[in-house]
Amino acid sequence: MRLLRSRRSRKIFSVVVFLASWAAIAEVNLRVQFINPLLLPTPWEIVIAAWELRQFTWLDVSTSLSRALAGFAIASALGILFGLLVGYIRLAEDMFETLIELFRPIPALAFLPIFIMWFGIGEVSKVLLIAYACFFPVFLNTQQGVRYVDPVLVRAAYSLGAKPLQIFTNVIIRGALPEIMTGLRAAIALSLIVLTAAELVAADAGMGYRIQESRLQFRVDRMLYGAAMLGIAGYSFNLIMRAIEGYLLRWKSRVEQSKA
Repeated sequence: MRLLRSRRSRKIFSVVVFLASWAAIAEVNLRVQFINPLLLPTPWEIVIAAWELRQFTWLDVSTSLSRALAGFAIASALGILFGLLVGYIRLAEDMFETLIELFRPIPALAFLPIFIMWFGIGEVSKVLLIAYACFFPVFLNTQQGVRYVDPVLVRAAYSLGAKPLQIFTNVIIRGALPEIMTGLRAAIALSLIVLTAAELVAADAGMGYRIQESRLQFRVDRMLYGAAMLGIAGYSFNLIMRAIEGYLLRWKSRVEQSKA
């Protein structure tokens, strides 16, 4: 059990146990066949499928990630901008909050046919659909972060002679930054979900397209390989966002350590 004392060891162990359990269940199914073996491939068959699709993998991954990141970038810029305005300025709240809240419950996929008719089946419709879906978690978390900044910090800044712009940039934005980063992490995961749905319907390349093509060929192993690639991409995005969050919020850890 000494090998499981570190957090990294425990994380690796959980993945190994999952793969081993999957392989064992798949092997038992090959002999007992409680479901069609074609519907439950082994991990090794996923590796074989990855080798078969190796010539398409880079194109699919690069195409999908470029779409996801473009939509995420647009949503992040607009979500943070409107979140700061609505959270800090009463006039902006009166002008925009009701309209945004009316659109927020509408699923992005409800607009997919409309976006295809408006912008075609090219890149624009997919990027804008991703941007639409990702805008709301960024906006909502930014708005909440601004509203719940500690008022004591604002009054202290005023008492020290800080100007309104200095308070906004150094107190409000920095105080809301943890919530903003939470919204960005939620949005970047959502970008892959919406991307896959859009590529299933109208695309000629990408991870979602490859899953759809594999479905038509009844290749569950290739479908699972595409899903695995999406999972790896999402996990990588999360690691990057956590690293950025740790860098931008390094002051927060120092404050927590000083309180301990």
